[in-house]
Parts: sequence; structure tokens; C-alpha cells
Amino acid sequence: MADRAEAQLERMLTDLRAAEFIYEQPALTEAAYIFKHALTQEVAYDSLLIERRKFLHERTGQALESMFAEQLDDHFGKLAHHYSRSDNVSKAVEYLGRAGQQAMQRSAYAEAISGLNTAMGLLQRLPDSPERIQRELLLQLALGPAFIAAKGWAAPEVERAFTRARELCERLGDPPELFPTLFGLWVMRLVRGELRTAYEIAEQLLRLAQSGDNPALLMSAQQALGDTSFQMGEFPRAREHLEMSISLLGDERHRSLDVDMEVVCLSYAASTLWALGYPDQALKKGDEAVALAQALSHPHSLAFAEFFVSRLHRFRREAPEDQENAERLIALSTEHGFPLWLAFATIQRGGAMAVLGHDEEGIAQMKDGIDASRATGAELNRPYFLSLLAEACLQTGRLDDGLSALTEALAAADEREDRFYEAEIHRLKGELLLKREPSNVGEARSCFQRAVEIARNQGAKSLELRATMSLARLLAKQRRRGEARAMLAEIYNWFTEGFDTADLKEAEELLDELSA
Repeated sequence: MADRAEAQLERMLTDLRAAEFIYEQPALTEAAYIFKHALTQEVAYDSLLIERRKFLHERTGQALESMFAEQLDDHFGKLAHHYSRSDNVSKAVEYLGRAGQQAMQRSAYAEAISGLNTAMGLLQRLPDSPERIQRELLLQLALGPAFIAAKGWAAPEVERAFTRARELCERLGDPPELFPTLFGLWVMRLVRGELRTAYEIAEQLLRLAQSGDNPALLMSAQQALGDTSFQMGEFPRAREHLEMSISLLGDERHRSLDVDMEVVCLSYAASTLWALGYPDQALKKGDEAVALAQALSHPHSLAFAEFFVSRLHRFRREAPEDQENAERLIALSTEHGFPLWLAFATIQRGGAMAVLGHDEEGIAQMKDGIDASRATGAELNRPYFLSLLAEACLQTGRLDDGLSALTEALAAADEREDRFYEAEIHRLKGELLLKREPSNVGEARSCFQRAVEIARNQGAKSLELRATMSLARLLAKQRRRGEARAMLAEIYNWFTEGFDTADLKEAEELLDELSA
């Protein structure tokens, strides 16, 4: 019987070769054959009965597992392909999940999402059990970061993934996966601008990390508290948490939600140090973050670092460097499909262009970027971005537009507690009021005094310096030069670095004018 089957197969192969449907290809053992055309292969495949196809796919998967047992990592895609077309749902889910994780590591986010979603659909064919719940939980925790990169941290898909993961954790009695689940919910709330809720989740993360003996979890919890504290304008607390997180990093690389943890900590530490009055230390940290992300060859981590160092150059009033970083981030985001970073970079570049004299184009880009950012669901940094728009309006004489932007910025800061740039918003409001009507002295002075008060309460020496300069100029016009000089000298003399930055140079020049 077997001899007859082999003879029939040989005759069929001979006929196919004669008709040039297939070609023989040299192989190490038995002869191998390839189809002349993909359409021929497709017709042959479709002629098989469905059950026969499924059987062949499973046997192929088994053969691959046997042949490449020591190097399965190189064949996850093929294994996922074959098992997903067989009746072996369990194996299909396993390899689709592994292939999706591999795609994430290559920054192939669309591919990862497609494979993970396919696995999720197949998983529903398995009977309900703790094992199935656990497997879905792991898939949801893989989907969340993939959607973050592809659609932005605040996208509805991100919320669905981590909310579902939280439900699954509850069904499993809060397993170890609870921590990454809460971390995903934390960052989603943070980027949506729900900072009070984000801080509460960060505190949950800290309690959870402290209940175990895992430095990596403690590091992540401290980072979450540090990031949130910075956005809320609580700079000394942010520095404390971030320094604690950095001290726990160790030699191992840790990636959370597809961004390297050290890159995140260094980036937020840089912004915090600038606010606290250490502009040179801040730039050093920011440059370290970019250099590390470049060395890792990880696009999403690099996008994170590039945005933060672009913003840092804006803080330091270095518009050419700000624009250069923003343009690199735009190219990176366009290449890899990072919508939120593209929106943020567009705002940064527009702001820099306005400072450099390209007012109309710069303002248009800022408006486009602000709209694009909001379209992803993000509300984080909105007060800061609106203040950049207001500053450009001040520069171009669009005073009512500038004041309108600041009114929106202050409302957003109050509603969402996004207060890291609050002092600067009040200072800009005073400058706009004075420029619109020089007689608005009393109202402008109140704005400057409020800015100084906020900055002092936050420990934000860099913002206090700017607000004090604005107030000192106003007092000097009112013939209160001595008072103006005394208050400016007090804050200027506090600084120990950054004397080549625009703010400190300007403060020195103003002190000389007030002393003349």
C-alpha cells in the first residue's frame, strides 16, 4: 500500500515538473520542491480539505519545534502562523503572544498589535479557567505598551487593556501582574492630566512594592511618584523620589511600558533640577538621557528623551537647540508612528520658530500640535503648551489671543493640578496686561507677585528669578529702584551655576542697570 502511494506521489511530482508547475530544489537529504508561481501554490493549498489543512499546519508546527528546539526564538513567527491555522488553539495563543513580544522588541508595534489581538480572539475558544484568565492577563499587559507606542499613552485602547487587566487581576486574587497593571493605569491617568488620581495610584504602587522584596518594583514606584510630583509642581518631593529611583537602578536594564526606566528617570530629573535652580546639572542629566537612549537603539525611549531635552532647552531659552531637538523628534516620530510625541514635538518646534522670528508659521504649528495632542486623549502639559502660545502672542502683539490662551492654561492647571509651569503663566499674564495697556500697573504687579509667591512655595528658583525680574522692572518704573534691586539681588545671589544662561545673564544686566 505504502509502495503504491509513493509511486503515485512520484508520478504526480513528475507530471507537475513536466508541466513546469514546480521546480526541484537541491536539499541535504530528500529532494525539495518549490512552486513556480505563488498563485499555483495558492490553488494547491485551497484544493486541500479544511481538516487536512489544519492537520498539516499542526504537523508543520510540531516539526519546527522538534527541528529548532534550541533556537525557537528565531521561529516564533512561523510557529504562530502554522498553529493559528491548526486546531491547536493553546499553541497558537502561546506563539502569537511570543511573536507579539518579539515585534515589540523590534519596535514593530502594528505587527505586535495584530498578533496579540489574534491571540486574544483565539483565546476565547478555550474553556474558562484560571489558566485562561492568566493567559489573557499577560496578553493585555503586552497590548497596553504596544498601543501606547502606536496611539499615545492616553488612547482609549490603552485604557481598555489595563482596565481589563485590573479586572483579571481581581479574579486571580491580585497576582504579581497587579503591579504592572497598576503602573499602566498610572501612566494613562497621568497623561490624561488626571494628576490627583495618578498620584493616588502611584502611592498604591509604592505600598505594593514595599510589601515585597523587589528593588525593581520599588524603583518603578518611586519613579511614578517623582514624575507625578513634578507635574504637580512639587519639585523638592519630585527630586527626592527620582533620586531614590535612580539609586535603585543597578546594572540591569528595566523597561516599563516600552520606555527604558533610566531614560525616564534622567529625563524627569533634568526638568526637576532646572526648576529647582540648577540649569547646568539639568542639561547634563538631559544629555545623559538622550545618549543612553541612543546607545540602546530603542526608538520609543529616544523619543521620550528627545522631548524632555527639547523642553529643557526651552526652559533655558536656547531656541536653536530646542528647534533642533524637536525636529529630530518629529523625524523619529514620523518614522516609527508615535502620534503623541509627534504632537509634542510640533508644539516645541513651533515655539522655537516663533522665538527665532518665524512668528506666523510658529504659531500655526503650535496650534496644530496642541490640537493633535488633545486628539490622542492627552491633557498633560496643556498649561505649559498654552503658555508657549501666549508667549508667541506677546512677541507678535496678539495680546487678546495671548490672554485668552493663559486663561485656558490657568483653568487647566486648576482643574488638573498640572502646576509645574503655573508661576510662569501668571508672569506672562502680567506682561501681556502691561503691553496691552500700560496703565494696568496694579493688575500686572499682582500677577508678578503671585508668580513669585507660587515659585517660592514650589521651591522653583528658576521661575522665581523670572518673576522677580518682571516685578523688578515694574518697580523701577515706579521709582522704587532700591527695592527692585534688593529683591533681584537676593534671588540672583542664590544661584551657584548657569551664569551663561539667558535668564541669569539678563538678571545680571538688570542688576547693573538698577545700580547705576
